[in-house]
Amino acid sequence: MSAPFRHPLSRRAFLASTVGAAGSLSLGLGGSAWPGPRDPRRPGSAGSAYALVLGSAQDGGMPQAGCFTPACDRARATDPPRLVASLGLVTRSAPEASPGFYLVDASPDLPRQMDMLASEEPAFRVRSDARRPFDGIFLTHAHMGHYLGLAHLGREALATAPTPVHCTERMADFLATNAPWSLLVDEGRLDLRPLAPGRLRRIDDALSAWCMPVPHRDEFSDTVAWFFEGPERSLLYLPDIDRWNRWERDVAEVVSTVDVALLDGSFYSADEVPGRAVEDIPHPLIPDSMARLRDVASRTRVVFTHLNNSNPALDPDGPEARAVRTAGFGIAREGMSLIL
Repeated sequence: MSAPFRHPLSRRAFLASTVGAAGSLSLGLGGSAWPGPRDPRRPGSAGSAYALVLGSAQDGGMPQAGCFTPACDRARATDPPRLVASLGLVTRSAPEASPGFYLVDASPDLPRQMDMLASEEPAFRVRSDARRPFDGIFLTHAHMGHYLGLAHLGREALATAPTPVHCTERMADFLATNAPWSLLVDEGRLDLRPLAPGRLRRIDDALSAWCMPVPHRDEFSDTVAWFFEGPERSLLYLPDIDRWNRWERDVAEVVSTVDVALLDGSFYSADEVPGRAVEDIPHPLIPDSMARLRDVASRTRVVFTHLNNSNPALDPDGPEARAVRTAGFGIAREGMSLIL
């Protein structure tokens, strides 16, 4: 049975208690506390923020290496292409203020994803020219699609100025003690800022963030979902989990506390990867996720991301994608913009 999901404070009271707070703030209720659902009556602040979907495919991308199925061949001709799952966050403390830029997971497709951000926000070009493209990076875990893009920030490529990296203590230790990532840390390009699950961190005037552990194949680091709170809406980013029934939380209850949820949609069926047992690569199946979230999908916008190259829901005109839309859910696509 899932542990009860506690809502320690009303959204209005919680946010009032954090105004002006610097650094991180303990929620004071254990390692996986969450500050509760957003109060829809709360007016927005002078700031603004949005999330931009930079990628929606599983770690191997779409098409994957060595994949010559009809689906992968179609993907080679698709514009825009499917890129590895990632988010860009853009914030402004005031309407005319210079934007802040944040990256959620650093995928192997980072160069093209930075191009996407530059097309959306011309100021990102200036920031990149100054070798300070991101004000911060949020990492979920140490599987290839979620951190290999950090290599593009090193001396062989962009050679960035120090950039805050928000992650767990275990993920920070992995980066600091394993080459080549340790060189990025030693050279000061990655400014590791570990954050314990259940602690709120005020990122800037328009963005707060905290993380929650999720069960996943934790060979090198632990795995977390990230929660982001902007001036208007809250967003959950959970691209990887083994199974919903292995989580101590009730996924429907967690999802009901946010306005938008981007969730693991790796597979549609258990038999879609020939020659591999789905038990070896466990992820929730989209139909099961929809069944669990049917009652909350009318209140929370639920979008599936991190789709494997075998997932038939990648075809927007296919019956699986139509079934997802008909049920009131969405499938992430590069360029999708979500207000925060």
